Amino acid sequence: MGVPRIAVAVVTMGNRPAEVDALLESVAKQDVLPERIVVVGNGCPLPDFARRLSLPGEVTAVELDENLGCPGGRNAALARLREFGDIDVVVDLDDDGLLVDADVLRRVRDLYAADERLGIVGFRIADELGETQQRHVPRVGNSDPLRGGYVTGFLGGGHALRMAMLDEVGDWPAEFFFAHEETDLAWRAADAGWRILYAPELLLRHPKTSPARHAIYYRVNARNRVWLARRRLPLALVPVHLGVWVLLTLARNRSGAGLRAWFGGFVEGVREPAGERRPMRWRTVWRLTRLGRPPVI
Repeated sequence: MGVPRIAVAVVTMGNRPAEVDALLESVAKQDVLPERIVVVGNGCPLPDFARRLSLPGEVTAVELDENLGCPGGRNAALARLREFGDIDVVVDLDDDGLLVDADVLRRVRDLYAADERLGIVGFRIADELGETQQRHVPRVGNSDPLRGGYVTGFLGGGHALRMAMLDEVGDWPAEFFFAHEETDLAWRAADAGWRILYAPELLLRHPKTSPARHAIYYRVNARNRVWLARRRLPLALVPVHLGVWVLLTLARNRSGAGLRAWFGGFVEGVREPAGERRPMRWRTVWRLTRLGRPPVI
């Protein structure tokens, strides 16, 4: 492929203008600059970034009439990049993240140039104190956030995707709106033989948050968990996966309102259409298991 051409994509709801400005400034300070920058306004208008920021090139603004959720917004960025037709790798960054180091995009470029079957690269997420929450480490258990290597999933806040991989396995599951869309994409990529790398040297600084800050978290989390299992797992593993997560939810959640919302979403996931069913092959199940995370946990 030669030297991969990189784009940066950011999806925002317009409620973090200062954070988006700071993020774009950190992109502008990279020692390898992106070929394109796309900012998607998810149901909101966007300012003229070029007039206000010291960016090296034009920012393509995509303004959506409604909020399509994170995966839907990212699909809109991918659609615009495909129209340009000159990008090999897209780097997705949360709108309240920040690239602290100036060599992130260069490292991404070099990783993809060195491995033609590398489909996804996950960044390390750390807060202002340098702490990485355990839920942001793509491994089971109390894993060292500084240990890189091949894994079974990636973080939505900061990652890179090869466009050729997306052309083969498909884009983000827009109907998920929020939660588990990364796992759906990762499982499809793994089933098609693409590698997923966790590269902790690629740092995205991000405020420490809880996913439960979103009002729809419990319901959508459960609904999408059911949809994920119905869409991507061999039939025999569907009840195992869902049973494990019911038990984990009961053990972890002490909120009665949260549990009611979670089980309401679970029922919704069972009753509502899950979309295309394309279960992974058993050899993919074994591959994910060998990498440390069988697709039942």
